[in-house]
Amino acid sequence: MATTDRQATTLALAHALSAAERGLAVIPLSRTKLPALRSPHRGEHRPAPCHGECGRFGHGVYDASTDPVRIRALFAAAPWATGYGIACGLPPHHLIGIDLDTKSGTDAAASLRELALRHLFTIPETVVVRTPSGGSHLWLTGPPYVIVPNSAGRLAPGIDIRGAGGYLVGPGSRTAHGVYTTAPGTAHLAPAACPPALLRLLAPPPRPAHPTHSTDPAHPAPAPTAEQGAGLVQFVLAAHAGQRNTRLFWAACRAYENGAGPALADALIEAARTAGLGEREARATVASAARMTGHTP
Repeated sequence: MATTDRQATTLALAHALSAAERGLAVIPLSRTKLPALRSPHRGEHRPAPCHGECGRFGHGVYDASTDPVRIRALFAAAPWATGYGIACGLPPHHLIGIDLDTKSGTDAAASLRELALRHLFTIPETVVVRTPSGGSHLWLTGPPYVIVPNSAGRLAPGIDIRGAGGYLVGPGSRTAHGVYTTAPGTAHLAPAACPPALLRLLAPPPRPAHPTHSTDPAHPAPAPTAEQGAGLVQFVLAAHAGQRNTRLFWAACRAYENGAGPALADALIEAARTAGLGEREARATVASAARMTGHTP
């Protein structure tokens, strides 16, 4: 590897460790902005879904960590890495990235300002990262019970969203097109809280409800099947640290959308407690899922 590449890897590791000190989970990236480590299951025939349970590196954002020992091990396994990615949606920040692109031929920044005027929110002062193409990434934080999905152009042309399961290229990363840098005057800032009105735009719309309840006593609603309830409970039970709130919120939303929310709420809360979530936080998350799907908790 060339000297410049070794220097880029050393710098990327230093920036990644600095980000981790701020509570941001990171992974090494290659010059293509993709995770530097390939999946260890790529040669397997019909590999079982794995998010790192196998103990090996190469699972993208599921490798992300704030542990300096693990981060050094990740970069040691990828000595060609010249950048780092910051995983979104993880505690303590539950980072949301607003990617204002310039390659689409639209003024994404102007589109965001127009959305702010239309929906009556103010874009807060926050960390802004400049991309080599002239675009920018705005860092915001969200509440733990709202899952913001990744999207491209859904909010407005040229505006991409990095949410749960996504990542942002960290400042100081060197890619094939240049270096990502922090905008002047924002490096010292902490990611600002996402305005509630903007958060409502970013959150996935509730699925159309198919209520199974009935007000006619002669035609009682069918109870949710044991398989449906067991699947959602098991989904929560399998949550690792950093996933508990997110998984509980998702499962509770699905339960309420399918008319099984009241029947499954206690079981989901107990599953979250078993997985390590506090009871008070679990109950608040289930209540938020009920409100998000248009139900009374």
